Amino acid sequence: MKFEDIKIESQAAFMPTYARYDFAPVRGQGATLYDENSKDFIDFTSGIGVNALGYGHPAWVKAVGEQAASLQHISNLYYAPAQTKLAKKLVEASGFAGVFLANSGAEANECAIKLARKYSFDKYGQGRGKIVSLENSFHGRTLSTLKATGQEDFHKYFYPFPQGFAYTPPNDIEALKNALTPDVCALIIEIIQGEGGVLPLDSDFIKAARRLTHERDILLIMDEVQTGLGRTGKLFAWEYIGQKPDVLTAAKGLGNGLPIGACLCSEELKNVLGPGDHGSTFGGNPIASAGATVVLDSLTEEFMADVMAKGQLLGRMLAEIPIVEEVRGMGLMLGIKLKNIKAKDLAAKCLQEGLLVLTAKENLRLLPPLNISREEIETGMQRLKKAAGSI
Repeated sequence: MKFEDIKIESQAAFMPTYARYDFAPVRGQGATLYDENSKDFIDFTSGIGVNALGYGHPAWVKAVGEQAASLQHISNLYYAPAQTKLAKKLVEASGFAGVFLANSGAEANECAIKLARKYSFDKYGQGRGKIVSLENSFHGRTLSTLKATGQEDFHKYFYPFPQGFAYTPPNDIEALKNALTPDVCALIIEIIQGEGGVLPLDSDFIKAARRLTHERDILLIMDEVQTGLGRTGKLFAWEYIGQKPDVLTAAKGLGNGLPIGACLCSEELKNVLGPGDHGSTFGGNPIASAGATVVLDSLTEEFMADVMAKGQLLGRMLAEIPIVEEVRGMGLMLGIKLKNIKAKDLAAKCLQEGLLVLTAKENLRLLPPLNISREEIETGMQRLKKAAGSI
């Protein structure tokens, strides 16, 4: 089907919830996508941080295909070998005690919210269910996770929201102390605020958050939906600061393109949610679990060290571009503050040059596949420089 036909039929069938670029890839290999005319596009987005192993990864394709051919779904009323294998690997690799498998980051955060509130209810009774999050955060698009998102622009139109959420400024320890009142059961933070512009939190603030929540028996939830699974060069970004949360959420790169999310918790919290307290029809689907297991197996120390090295390479190359004012982030999660140019305008120019990039607020955002080759990085950067020079 020709691109114009795809565009017309899509616009006729879909609710207009996406401002799509004029691009319809038909296949991919590594970190490169191809359109109907076989024009190549270097992908610095990986489906918004999802395709951790890029396109056509042989072990992932084999595992997913074999699982689809044998057993695609049985529901969570029964034990599923592929799901069990993934869960075991997740808790062992992460150092947490229990996991709930969902379909997305938003669902993983919903589970974390329910887990925190039930923990507090069981221990203290009613009146202690408030969740505090940070201003400029992003935690999902369900009503609860949208309300947990500390950006008012995301809240318009959708009132009334669920109650019991409050916000405090990032990196302000005194404000955090005041926000953690006796009616608070949990604090949820991102190590790097991705949708907020790729803004890392100060390590001192994270350490204070861990200390204060521990002292007040408030659960610390870390949303690593975007930063987790090797994206920053560690399995999870909290490892850089050494402040382990009580609850951690992950998704995006875990499935390498298949919908899956995970809510991990400490030993103390493992049995808080019992039968009937929470569930998911598709959560931990065997096919998604088989793909996620390949992703986890790929995240060796050597692999993640290479992620860090490639991130540093990208950072050095970006710093040489005249319109780049600042590069932020860790590993292959980079945000670029631009000089006198709109990020969306540069993203459009990049597409014309055969490069896919993301925006976050007024910043450019790069989330390439973790196994992107250095040749693909260099080609992509040549195209980025050409796009920047044409504005």
